Amino acid sequence: MSPDRWIVTLLGLALIGFIVWFFWLKKSKGTAASVGSSGVQEAMILVKGGYTPDVIVVKAGRPVRLNFRREETASCSEMLLLPAFSKSVKLPTGENVAVEFTPDKPGEYPFSCQMGMFRGRLIVE
Repeated sequence: MSPDRWIVTLLGLALIGFIVWFFWLKKSKGTAASVGSSGVQEAMILVKGGYTPDVIVVKAGRPVRLNFRREETASCSEMLLLPAFSKSVKLPTGENVAVEFTPDKPGEYPFSCQMGMFRGRLIVE
C-alpha cells in the first residue's frame, strides 16, 4: 500500500476509536443531587438532544426527586423509562415533571427514552 492509503486508513481507524469511546465508553463523574429542607434529594434534568446532566449521584435510603424539563418536540424524548424503580413517565414539552422514588441499595441504574437513544445513569452511593 502507498503511504497516503496508510495515512487514510490510520486516520479512519482513529476516528472509529474516538466515536466508540465518546458514545459508549466515556464515563462522567456525575452531578450530585442537592438536598432540600425536607430531606429529599433533588436534581433538575433538561431534556434537549439528550439528558443534561446525564449522570446523577444520590445517597441510598433517602427519597429522590428527579425533575425533568423537556425542551424539544422529538418523539423519542417524550417518554422516560427508569426500569430499576418501575417508573415510566410521559414528558410533555415545556413542563416540569417530577419522578419520585427511594433507592434502597447502592449501584448504577440506567434511565433512557423509549427508544434508548437518550441515556443517563443514576449512581446510588
